[in-house]
Amino acid sequence: MIKFDTLFNPYHSQRNPVVSKKGMVATSQPLAAQAGLLIMQQGGNAIDAAIATAAALTVVEPTTNGIGGDAFALVWVNNELHGLNGSGKSPASISIDKVKAQGYDEIPKYGFTPVTVPGQPGAWAELSRRFGKLPFKDLLQPAIQYAEEGYPISPVLARFWEKAAVRFKEAFDGDEFNHWFDTFAPDGVAPKVGEIWKSEDMANSLRELADTECESFYRGNIADKIDAYSKQYNGYIRKEDLEKYKPEWVDPISVNYRGYDIWEIPPNTQGIIALSALNILKNLDIEGKQSVDTYHKQIEAMKLAFADGKKYVADIDHMTVSSKALIDAAYGKTRSEEITDKAKQPEAGEPKASGTVYLCTSDEEGNMVSLIQSNYMGFGSGLVVPGTGIGLQNRACDFSLDPDSPNALGPNKRSYHTIIPGFITKGKDAIGPFGVMGGFMQPQGHVQVVMNTIDFKLNPQTTLDAPRWQWVKDKTIWVEKNFPHHVAEELVKKGHDIEIKLDSAGFGRGQIIWRDPETGILYGGTENRTDGHIAAY
Repeated sequence: MIKFDTLFNPYHSQRNPVVSKKGMVATSQPLAAQAGLLIMQQGGNAIDAAIATAAALTVVEPTTNGIGGDAFALVWVNNELHGLNGSGKSPASISIDKVKAQGYDEIPKYGFTPVTVPGQPGAWAELSRRFGKLPFKDLLQPAIQYAEEGYPISPVLARFWEKAAVRFKEAFDGDEFNHWFDTFAPDGVAPKVGEIWKSEDMANSLRELADTECESFYRGNIADKIDAYSKQYNGYIRKEDLEKYKPEWVDPISVNYRGYDIWEIPPNTQGIIALSALNILKNLDIEGKQSVDTYHKQIEAMKLAFADGKKYVADIDHMTVSSKALIDAAYGKTRSEEITDKAKQPEAGEPKASGTVYLCTSDEEGNMVSLIQSNYMGFGSGLVVPGTGIGLQNRACDFSLDPDSPNALGPNKRSYHTIIPGFITKGKDAIGPFGVMGGFMQPQGHVQVVMNTIDFKLNPQTTLDAPRWQWVKDKTIWVEKNFPHHVAEELVKKGHDIEIKLDSAGFGRGQIIWRDPETGILYGGTENRTDGHIAAY
């Protein structure tokens, strides 16, 4: 075979939107997108396809998500939008005092301390029960096949896998991490591009989830294995924590932005930060896409929204300020008046008291799904439950050890959550699902997608291809290497500390499907920063 670098491209390349009629699946891995399309062609709807795609992603992109993670979904069915919170809670036995007694000043990234109850399998089953057409068992068959027979590693996947293996060899010290290496990096080596990777343990676990509609994970054999593993290494999570878990249907929240309703899952997710920023920006005059003033206003609004989010967003039962107050129109106008022509240090306001994958699907009936799931930091906690191939997330890292914080660590509590699916409607019509995964980049990606679409009239592919910026902290802004240099120079003059990043991995990975309400035609965009793919027919 001719030797070539699968990630080297010295030329400007262009990809057009994908257009189809009957159905569409957009995600970061071609094999997962094909799994969803296969289910749709077998008579499944957009919800069935989303579940099949999500399950397949745990196998073909384990660097960012897995069976032991969390998930959220926005589902458009019968001209109504539904929200599902598939995030799990902290173990009943954990506390700030216990974690500090272990010698930690902040929650560690790896091991059992940051492990919360994985909500993802339960979310799949719940979506199927309420809105699916095909038997749940059928939906996991593509994922089982990929795990059992193996699949060739794709370019971006190989890159992240190798980085994780190198990092974990340096970070891990303990027998509890051996199972991760046995599963994902035998002899400490990650699979290379084109190599076949498979896991019989993961295939068997997926088969067990399919047969039991995920009951095994919370009240059966898999739950027993998680419990035994945790006890062996003095972890906090127990079978009793798993048994109490149930996904929660929630009312999505929205703001109206220039005639369009932008929807997110309510806290504990940070989706409200994207809405807060748009709620500020809608009060400002926005010039062209490449205007320095436009970028400056976007950045300053984002900083204000993050400042409020950091102070107020937590498990909704523990918030001191309501979601409604944070995205109140009058409050947004007040915050917009704080933006000047110079970069400022972000500070929270005072509203009135009161490692991730993303996918979207649409079918011929008009059903649409916006779904996101994650281990949190790459492979998560670094723990793989023996004999299962199931990695456990490290979502508790987002808790605070400050007892006065609304997001303080505590028993049976959901943490502040970074992963957020998005959706746009206009009047009674669905425009469609969108999302940009990637930690704290996500609400920033949502704002840029919405403005690229609504303010600047970009098609879904160009919307995702556009160079991105990311506020990091204080006045520090990262921009991609293809970000307009003249704009970056002018932003520096306004007081922003601009850093050009050669690696685009930290700027998120998005997917979009827009639906024409008059014709039913679907228009999809996928991500050039990953192995993105749209399967359609």
